[in-house]
Amino acid sequence: MNILIVDDDKLVTTSLKMILETDSSISVLATGNDGKEAITLYEEVKPDVLLMDIRMEHMTGIEAAKKILEKDANARILFLTTFLDDEYIIEALHLGAKGYILKQEYENIIPALKAVYSGQNVFGNEIISKIPDLMNPTTSFSYEQYQISEKEYNIIELIANGLSNKEIAEELYLSEGTVRNYLSIILEKLALRDRTQLAIFYYKHL
Repeated sequence: MNILIVDDDKLVTTSLKMILETDSSISVLATGNDGKEAITLYEEVKPDVLLMDIRMEHMTGIEAAKKILEKDANARILFLTTFLDDEYIIEALHLGAKGYILKQEYENIIPALKAVYSGQNVFGNEIISKIPDLMNPTTSFSYEQYQISEKEYNIIELIANGLSNKEIAEELYLSEGTVRNYLSIILEKLALRDRTQLAIFYYKHL
């Protein structure tokens, strides 16, 4: 798994590189120190996952992510920050970032990267607890208007909780192929693009 690290603190990028490369399956291709570098380096090295800070000089991680995702909608971006800022969390979710975790949860960084690489969404525990309020849930919403079945709703709920297709298959006693089929149908019914948007949709309508 190839990683690009971008953080405005050079000590942090150096430390993160050392931590990540203790895992033999991870290779840090490059490091950068602001949003502009993130865009340039992403184009150059094409990482599997971009691990990026949010508050940086010259260009924030949010601004850089927008530009990267405009060119590559499949970019896997994991935000790593010290700030539990509501506005940033909302922006990261709407952007389609694959995750948002706090630097204080350093022991979770490698598992989070691996989860994002495998297609899961990752949000730290403190962030998950804030999402329902942040997304302004509506009380009158019903999945029935989208013809979502009980089984499909169960799958939506498990995806929103960060489970992979394999884990969902085990939980619901289905094959992975069946789960993939359900996911495709659900995305089509709700007019959503991917798992991240589906998780946002779920939390917004809790």
